[in-house]
Amino acid sequence: MTTKSSLRELTYNVIGAAIEIHKALGPGLLESVYHECMKHELSLRDINFLTEIATPVYYKNITVATTLRCDLLIEDCLVVEIKASKIIEPIAEAQILTYMKLLEAPQGLIINFNSTNIFNDGQKTFVNDFYRYLVD
Repeated sequence: MTTKSSLRELTYNVIGAAIEIHKALGPGLLESVYHECMKHELSLRDINFLTEIATPVYYKNITVATTLRCDLLIEDCLVVEIKASKIIEPIAEAQILTYMKLLEAPQGLIINFNSTNIFNDGQKTFVNDFYRYLVD
């Protein structure tokens, strides 16, 4: 069972993985490169994840054919979107909140590898209503 405490620890470890990659490669590469490195780093840390999963959209009793793909769903509770952009656009924030809702994930994380420091300005955490139902 996911608890707030276990989710905090998982988020800490995922950010640590991103920092490790950023220290080795720095900014300036494509998102796809960081995505591949992130998958490798998570595997090295024995963190379970799904990648590029098709995110279902339901509307009035139908499943809408869609190409929405979540970068990473980690341990079935943490959505991670990887970016390599100058700034995080509001649409990226809306996107992660939508993925969190559709996947019923209590927390999300945008990691922007085009930053000077992942910990300080290269990541942003999001929570939704599913988070409040987690126990401490």
